[in-house]
Amino acid sequence: MMELRQIRHFIAVAEHENFTRAALSMHIVQSALSTSIKQLEEELGTPLFIRSTRKVRLTMAGKVFLHYARTIGHYVDKAVQEVEAIVSLKTGTLSIGTVQSVPPFIDLPELLETFIRKFPDFEVKLCQGSSERLNEKIQNQQISLAIMPVEEVSDRLASRIIACDEMVLAFAHDFPGLPPEGEAIAMEALAGLSFIDFESGQGTRKVNDGCFALRGLSRKITFEVSDLDTLLSLLERKMGVALLPEEVVMARGDRLTRRKISNADLCWELAVVWLSDSPGSLKVHDRPVQEFLDILGPAEEEA
Repeated sequence: MMELRQIRHFIAVAEHENFTRAALSMHIVQSALSTSIKQLEEELGTPLFIRSTRKVRLTMAGKVFLHYARTIGHYVDKAVQEVEAIVSLKTGTLSIGTVQSVPPFIDLPELLETFIRKFPDFEVKLCQGSSERLNEKIQNQQISLAIMPVEEVSDRLASRIIACDEMVLAFAHDFPGLPPEGEAIAMEALAGLSFIDFESGQGTRKVNDGCFALRGLSRKITFEVSDLDTLLSLLERKMGVALLPEEVVMARGDRLTRRKISNADLCWELAVVWLSDSPGSLKVHDRPVQEFLDILGPAEEEA
């Protein structure tokens, strides 16, 4: 089967019109060059050169082949240059996906700024969507990586935990029936409260539902929302309580208070997700993805 090195050898002989000079330019011995050209001619089924003691000239078939050989060489050289530019992060695009509500313990704008400052010639794109959609986009190579809740990561993708935060009961300061200060509250005491939560499959809903189901408890969900701002606004208006990451509640400490859960290990974990060669593998194939993972820092230690 024809090889790229044979095409390069052929171009060298055609340009130098001499096997000795062509071999020197390619840094190989003349016998190896002659063998390479002979194998190429045998594969094509026709001579490419008219050989003489002083000079070699192209045959009619050789002239036609030279035109396409140079075109192939040009595109190969261009491809090599572009690959080198991507590897050195001088050109290319890193596409990052996130769920719609990234919690405050992940400063995504700062992470993006750090990457762009380090690699100013590399383009960065950002998109938001559901975890399900982001998983699909990674598998279809529409985005390079994504940040989402760890429990929503497809088992066909590589991931590592990058942040976690304790879940607490959040409510307005003067919410009826719950004092603003006090000891941690048990899961069983939450069953009679009216909850505000995300729609099924969004945000922290899966974690919350799983915790209640594990204990055989049910709860009343009065409002289901699709975004964090609406949920927090409803909390502030005393429309119910919610289970949220502690950092989220602390960010609105002037309007909301929190109570820890005494008998549940509730934690919301975020993961960075990317495409690898096999399920369970943490191998990273693209340097831009690896660079962003390095900026994110080491994986969170699991408890």
